[in-house]
Amino acid sequence: MADRPPPGGLGLWHTTTLQSAKAKRDHQQQLTCHTTTIAGQKRSIVHELLPQTAIAPDQDEAIAKKRRLTPFRLGSSVLSEPPRLTASAIKSVDDSVIDGGLSEYSQRRAFPSTPTSTVDPLLSLSHLSYGLPKQLVANFAVLGIKTIYPWQKQCIMGPGLLQGEKNLVYSAPTGGGKSLVADVLMLRRVLDDRDAKAILVLPYVALVQEKVRWLRNVVNGIPREDPDGKKSPGEQKQQQHWTKRADKDTVRVVGFFGGSKVRATWADFDIAVCTIEKANSLINSAINDCSITKLKSVVLDECHMIDDGYRGYLLELMATKLLCLEQQVQIIAMSATLTNIGLLKDWLQGHSYETRYRPVPIEEHLVYDGKIYPACTTASLIKAATQLNPRSQATQSSVQNFRTISPSNHKEFKDSVLNAVVALADETVRAGYGVLVFSSSRAGCETDAVLISRVLPSFQEADPIIQEKRLDLLSDLRSLSTGLDTKLEQTIPVGVAFHHAGLTTEERELVTKGYDMGTLKVCVATCSLAAGINLPARRVILHNARMGRDLVGPAMLRQMRGRAGRKGKDEVGETYLCCRQNDLEAVVDLMHAELPQISSCLISDKRRIRRALLEIIAIRLATSREALDDYVSKTMLAYSAEPGSIQEHVEASIAELQEMNFITADHFSNFQATQLGRAIVESSLDPDHGIFIHDELSRALKAFVLDGDMHVLYNFTPVSDLGGISINWRVFWNEMEKLDDSGLRVMNFLGLKPVMVNKMLHGGTLKETTAEEKETARRYHRFYLAMQLRDICNEFPIHKVAEKYGMPRGSVQNLAQTCEGFAAGMIKFCEAMGWGAMAAALDHFSDRLKAGARSDLLALAKITFVKSRTARVFWDNGFKTVASVASADPNELLPVLLQAQPNKVRLEARDEKKYRDKLLVKAKIIADSANRIWQVQMQQEIDEE
Repeated sequence: MADRPPPGGLGLWHTTTLQSAKAKRDHQQQLTCHTTTIAGQKRSIVHELLPQTAIAPDQDEAIAKKRRLTPFRLGSSVLSEPPRLTASAIKSVDDSVIDGGLSEYSQRRAFPSTPTSTVDPLLSLSHLSYGLPKQLVANFAVLGIKTIYPWQKQCIMGPGLLQGEKNLVYSAPTGGGKSLVADVLMLRRVLDDRDAKAILVLPYVALVQEKVRWLRNVVNGIPREDPDGKKSPGEQKQQQHWTKRADKDTVRVVGFFGGSKVRATWADFDIAVCTIEKANSLINSAINDCSITKLKSVVLDECHMIDDGYRGYLLELMATKLLCLEQQVQIIAMSATLTNIGLLKDWLQGHSYETRYRPVPIEEHLVYDGKIYPACTTASLIKAATQLNPRSQATQSSVQNFRTISPSNHKEFKDSVLNAVVALADETVRAGYGVLVFSSSRAGCETDAVLISRVLPSFQEADPIIQEKRLDLLSDLRSLSTGLDTKLEQTIPVGVAFHHAGLTTEERELVTKGYDMGTLKVCVATCSLAAGINLPARRVILHNARMGRDLVGPAMLRQMRGRAGRKGKDEVGETYLCCRQNDLEAVVDLMHAELPQISSCLISDKRRIRRALLEIIAIRLATSREALDDYVSKTMLAYSAEPGSIQEHVEASIAELQEMNFITADHFSNFQATQLGRAIVESSLDPDHGIFIHDELSRALKAFVLDGDMHVLYNFTPVSDLGGISINWRVFWNEMEKLDDSGLRVMNFLGLKPVMVNKMLHGGTLKETTAEEKETARRYHRFYLAMQLRDICNEFPIHKVAEKYGMPRGSVQNLAQTCEGFAAGMIKFCEAMGWGAMAAALDHFSDRLKAGARSDLLALAKITFVKSRTARVFWDNGFKTVASVASADPNELLPVLLQAQPNKVRLEARDEKKYRDKLLVKAKIIADSANRIWQVQMQQEIDEE
C-alpha cells in the first residue's frame, strides 16, 4: 500500500501517537532483558539503546552503571522508587486501522498547504509594506517566526490598521498566532514616534511576566542606524524606526502587576505590559496629569473577559475612556473565544476579523467506560451520548468506538476514568511526545502525577542526558527557599510534574521550563490555570471536565483543548475528554455548546456603573452632565441595553456618589470629586470598599499602635475575599495567646474579642447578617491574614508559614504579593487624603513585606537574588551594606551563597564543580546588581551636594 510507512522508518514518516507507541514497543520487546527485583519477583525492564555514535567506548561502563536498577542519591538522601505499576493496554477495535497504514487522525487527510513568502511576498515581515526594521525582523526569525500566515497578513493589512487610523477586533483559535498581529501593530505605533507609548493588557500575572520576556527578546538590539550606512529610498522612509530615542538603543518594556512596586510613570517605559487593574490605574493617572497624549496603542488580550463582573468590566471602563479622548489611540482587542464580535466592532468603531485557522489541527476524542470515540462532529457527539445513555432505547452496539482501554488489575486504577487518563498519558510518553493533563483540583493534580509516574519507564531507563537534566531540575527546586516538594521529588525523576496555584511562582516557573525543554514529558495542571499558562502538548487529556464540583464553561474547555499541538514540533494535536456516566450528557452538550455571547456588565451590579462615573469625574475626563452622558453613550453598555434602563442607573449612581460624599455639584451642575473620591480612584479601590478603608484609617489615626507590627500589617490586608482563605480558629487562638501587649491592644482597638475566638474554636458561627456583623467578620478575617504577614516580615520562610497555617505554599506567597499591591494602594490613599505620617509608616512596612525581612536588611534586599534568608546570611557574614557586596569579588560571595542554600544537591561522589559554577554565576549577578544600586546611591549623594 502506498500509505504504509516503511518498516522501521519511525524517523522517516510522520506517525500518529498510537503508531509511534506501537512501533516503539515492538522495537523495545526485542531489547528486553529480565532482572529480579528486590522482592524476588520477575519483571521485564526495557532498556533504550542509544545510537552507536552517541556512546564512546570509554563511556560504556559509566552508562551501564547509571542504568542499573538501584536507588539513586541526591546529596545524603536516597530516592527509592515506589512499587511500579503497569498501565492498561489500549487496543484498536480494528487492527487494520493501525497496521494497514490508514491513520485515524486528521493529518492523514489532505490539508491544503500554507503558502510561503516565495509565493506571496507579503507573508514575509521584511516586506516594506509592514515598515519594520531589519533587526526587528531578524529577532522574530530567531524566535521562530520567519513567515506569517495568510490570515495574519489579511488581518494586518486591514484598512487603516498599519497607519494606526482604525481600531481592530479579531478572533483566532488558541495556537493560531493571534498575538503576532497585535505585536506588529503595536510595535509599528511605538517605532513610528520616538515619544510614543503602548500598553498591553493581560489578565494574569504569569502571562504578564511571560510577555515581558518575549517582547524584550523581540526588541533586543534594534540599532539606532543602519549598520551599512546605505539605505534604499524605501529604507530612508523608515529612518525614524531606527532612532527610537536619542539616549536609548532599544524599546523599553516594563511589566506592571500586583506585587510590583514599579512606579507607573510614562518616563520609564515605551511598552507597558500590565494586568487589568494596573492598566486602568495607569490610564487614569495619565489622563489626570495630561500625559495621555503620548499613548498611541492599547492591546486588550483575552477581551472576552469584558463581561466578567469581578474584574473584567475594567476593560470596558478603560476602552471607553480612550474613545472619549480627542486624540487617536489605536485599540486592538483579541480573543480565542469571541462569538458576537460585531458588538465589539460597533462599540470600538473599528475593523473586525475572524478566522478558525490553526497551523496544527486538533483531533478530539470522548472517552467513556474504557472506550474511545471520535468527537469530530456535533452529530457524532450527540449520537454517542444518546446511544450510550442507559435510558436510551438505542443499542450501544451501534456506537462505533475505535479503541478500547483494557480494565486494570491494579486497585489504584479501578476507577475507569483514572485508568483511562493514566493509560493515555503512558501511551503518549512511550511514543516520545509530551502530554498535558488537566485535573479538577490541586489534590487531584498531585494524585494523577504520582500515579502516572509509577507506570512510566523508570529513572534508570532514561537516556543519561535526560537523567542529568532531571537531576539538575531537582537540584534547582531543592535550592529554593521552600525546599523540594516530596511528591515532585518522586515524580520528576521519571519526567512527570504538576502545576497548580499551591506551588510558589519559582516552583511553577521551573516546572514550566522543564516541560518546555523536554526534560519533563507530563505536566498535570488544574483547569483554572488553563488560561494562565502556555504549555502546548501533543496530547491534552482532561480528567473529567470539572473545576472543583462544577462543570467548566465552553470558553474554559476551549482554552484547555486549545493547548494541544506544538507548532514546529507536532503535525497534529490530540485531545481526550474522559467522563463518567453521570456526566455524559452534560459533557457532550458542553463539547459542542456555542460560546456564550459577551455583554456589558456595568449595570448588573450598581457598584460598577458607580465606579465608572466616579473615575471619570475624579480624573476630570467628564465633569458636566452632558459630558457624563457622552461618556455613557460610548460604553459597550450603550450598544447592548435599553437607553431608559441605562439612564435610570446613571441617575441613581450620581445620587449615591453625592450621598457617599465622593462627588459634589456646583450651581452650574458641574461635578467634581471630593478629596475622598479622588483618594479612592488613585488607590484603585471599589467605592464601597473605600468607605470601609476610610473609616478604618480614620479611627487608626486617632490611636495608631506603632510599638509593634500588627496594626500596620492589618491595614495591608485587602478588604475583598482572597481566594476563599478561611480562618483556622485553632491557629487563630494559638497565635492570639502569643501576642505581646502591642498586638493585644490592636485586637482591642479593632473590637476583636478573645471570647469570640474561643466560641468559634468550639463550633460557633460568625454571623454576617447585618452590615455591622459583616464589618466585624471582615476585621477578624483581616487580622488573621495580618498574622501571616507578620511572620513573613519577620523572616519566616514561606513554607514554614504555610505549614503553620495549614495552607499551600503558593497561597501564602500569593497572599504576600497581593498584599504588596494593596499596600501600594493604601499608601496612595493616605497621600491623597493628606495623611503623610501614615503613608510613611505604611511605605516602610511595604518594603519589609516585599523583602520578607526585618528593617536592618532592607538595603541588602534591594539586590537581585538577595531576599529574606539569603539577606540574613549575608548580614551574618559581614556583608551588611550594598557597598560591601558591590566591592566583593564574586568568589568571596560563593561561600556565603553555599551557606544560604537550604540543601546542597549533587549526586553522590559527583564532582561539585558544576554545582559551584552555577552558584558562581549567581554570585556575579548579585555583585553586578549591588554595583548598579551603589552607583545610583553615589550619584544621588553627589546631586544632593
